[in-house]
Amino acid sequence: MPWKMGQGATLALLVASCLLLNAATGAHAADPTAESDDFEDGYVEDVPEEEPATDSTDENLVYESPVIDHNKFHFADHFDDVEASRKNWVLSQAKKDDIAEEISKYDGLWNWESPQRIVWANDLGLVLKSKAKHAAIASRLREPFDFKQDKPLVVQYEVTLQEGQECGGSYLKLLSAGKETDELTNFNDKTPYTIMFGPDKCGSDVKMHFIFRHVNPINGTITEKHCNKPKNRLEEPFKDKLPHLYQLVVRPDNSFEIRVDHKIINEGSLLTDFKPPVNPPAEIDDPNDHKPESWDEREKIQDPTAQKPDDWDEDAPPQIPDPSAVKPQNWLDNEADMIFDPTAVKPDDWDSEIDGDWEAPLVDNPACEKVGCGKWKAPLIPNPNYKGKWRPPMIENPNYQGKWAPRKIPNPDFFEDLKPFQMTPIGAVGLELWSMSSDILFDNLIITDDVDVAREFAANSFDIKRRYIDRESESFVNKVVELAKAYPSVWGIGLVAIVALVVIAFYCRFGSSKSKDAAAKRSAAAAKKSDEPQPDDEPKPESEEEESDLSGERAAGDSSKESTPLSASPKNKKSDLDVNEETKAEETPEEPAQTEETTTKARKRTVRKD
Repeated sequence: MPWKMGQGATLALLVASCLLLNAATGAHAADPTAESDDFEDGYVEDVPEEEPATDSTDENLVYESPVIDHNKFHFADHFDDVEASRKNWVLSQAKKDDIAEEISKYDGLWNWESPQRIVWANDLGLVLKSKAKHAAIASRLREPFDFKQDKPLVVQYEVTLQEGQECGGSYLKLLSAGKETDELTNFNDKTPYTIMFGPDKCGSDVKMHFIFRHVNPINGTITEKHCNKPKNRLEEPFKDKLPHLYQLVVRPDNSFEIRVDHKIINEGSLLTDFKPPVNPPAEIDDPNDHKPESWDEREKIQDPTAQKPDDWDEDAPPQIPDPSAVKPQNWLDNEADMIFDPTAVKPDDWDSEIDGDWEAPLVDNPACEKVGCGKWKAPLIPNPNYKGKWRPPMIENPNYQGKWAPRKIPNPDFFEDLKPFQMTPIGAVGLELWSMSSDILFDNLIITDDVDVAREFAANSFDIKRRYIDRESESFVNKVVELAKAYPSVWGIGLVAIVALVVIAFYCRFGSSKSKDAAAKRSAAAAKKSDEPQPDDEPKPESEEEESDLSGERAAGDSSKESTPLSASPKNKKSDLDVNEETKAEETPEEPAQTEETTTKARKRTVRKD
């Protein structure tokens, strides 16, 4: 049976492949315009041969750790040199203040390791191993980033959500330089930062954070400014479990760009695209100004001169009986709409003491089907005199003064910061996360002031990695999909081929076994009905009778076990197993005769005693 099933599946697969190939060939042949146009004028034009295009898939992609020139980076770590990277990163030993003690510790596990989908063994990353735990780790910049240098801030890093993401973040914090960030072992959610950037998701709420903390130039208070959400939702990085590159560029002219895999998903200005805005309004509502009691905001009022007409009946019903309706002559006034079912019979197990008096169920009175029964009522029609409750008409309010608003006064806290780019200097970078997914891999984290340097770093790391993964993903299924897109008719042929494959496999698995069982049952039934001697009834030699006796004893002693098929062997030759069984039979005491019943024969026979 397994061979038949495999043969049928192979045959169906070959048929399906042939159908798909013929469909593609036929579709290509059905569009001869590309070649036939050359022969319309009766001659063939000599066209120079084009050089064959080089296939990018033949490129030998090899990863080498990007070379880090410290003069070009404020921070750079590709995490491939585990020993050197571990020396730079500091694990937080802090606790959160606003939650229970048992979950307040930053006890999430971090490790340097290869991704689950290993592309190159020497490509490592920083992995958050824990889920549902607070985790924090930080590293100091080689030199602080000072925004007064009038150079752009470029932050770039990779994230691979190896287990996907349902609720949690993979953003980073650029920690503000100062006393509060001198000891990174105390890094927690209250540690001051200058910028927070990166993806975050919980349920259907998907965010790409870009938050910067703005310092009020008048009183020194700090306010978080949140970037407006991008127009398009960012879904794929949380589902596909592939590496993705996140880049933030903030320029001295207050413009910013957010890119994912080199594509801009959000851009704007620090002055206009953040909430709350950087600069407060010049004027505010006077908190001491209140609306006068006599202020009239009603645009329209009821006409005070209108009066209800004398013939206006507010009590008239909306519907009245139809005065023109007449009761049918054969209407059955004395008949009930429902009657007891005359065909119902009290159940035999009905106990009147327990169940009460039995009554037949009610059914519709058949006498009422044609005309009607019971008390006749005229149908209702709309009341022509119905007008409802009277209300005076509305007119323009002669005393309307408009919508009241408090007067404006100069904002005492007003300031105008035209250079919000000049933020607090950055002294360290940290990851302070909580996630319901484990194995979040961070890689190739850099902070620089040159966009070209960041682009070159990505070309030597992320771009090579994604090209390799994309090339490996071009499987047979993807090629079939591309073929189907080019030739839509292939979908129908492929569907027919799949159905044929399923039918053939189902028949090979169940159809042939059922036919054999049916044939065996028919032969057994014919043997029971006929008195003619069967092949088993032929006289046997004495040695075969002894074997039959022994097999009878074995069947009697082993009747509870399922039988196993026996291999073919000469009739008069005993196997070593039979000789051993005879020896055991001589040592066992006598047992009463048993009746042997096989699975392939319905006839029974009696085995004589030893």
